[in-house]
Amino acid sequence: MADQDFGSTDFRAQDSVADISAVDIADWRLRTFALYANVRKIAADDPAEAHAYWRQERDRMFGTHPASPLTAEAKSGFGGLKTADYDPIYRFHIPLTGEGAGREMNVETGTDGLVRFVRLGTFDLPEMGQLAVWKLHGYGGGIFVPFRDATAGQPGGSYGAGRYLLDTIKGAYHGVTGTREEFVVDFNFAYNPSCAYNEAWACPLAGPSNRLAVEIPAGELY
Repeated sequence: MADQDFGSTDFRAQDSVADISAVDIADWRLRTFALYANVRKIAADDPAEAHAYWRQERDRMFGTHPASPLTAEAKSGFGGLKTADYDPIYRFHIPLTGEGAGREMNVETGTDGLVRFVRLGTFDLPEMGQLAVWKLHGYGGGIFVPFRDATAGQPGGSYGAGRYLLDTIKGAYHGVTGTREEFVVDFNFAYNPSCAYNEAWACPLAGPSNRLAVEIPAGELY
């Protein structure tokens, strides 16, 4: 069964940002992978300290890197991303259940053709709801978990189209427990897709299986 309600993708930029050099894009990705590797290492002892490091490094990259999703005009007045302070109640160790596994989600894009996702299962979040966990079934592979909560589009809230919780193709991943039976799911590290800052990017958005009715005032806001 295919789920078509998922929005478009940011695997490639539209024309106005396509002139970013391949070297700059590669450097951005390498830095992002290194950032999350350090986050996982620091979080093993102190998740709040890891979060402070994550905020600092993302602000630096957004404000200075040539592959940043910010426009030149936005960079000129950039004072940092709007990110909530760390709150430990939004960090979980969650098993992946088999609910919904095998369901396909096909995303038609103007740049990459049909992009296929296959559902791996579900995260059951205590008192919050459920989120579908997806695998990119194509080049690069990876686990992808977008979400939209009740703060989306609200004054002082989060980006109206939703945020990303995990995206391993870009290194955004917080690991599993020692037994590999539970994922580290930490909403304090939720972040906005590139299209939140530059409409030249198209992004995968949270479909019906990735929407939460509760407010999650953690992570990157808007």
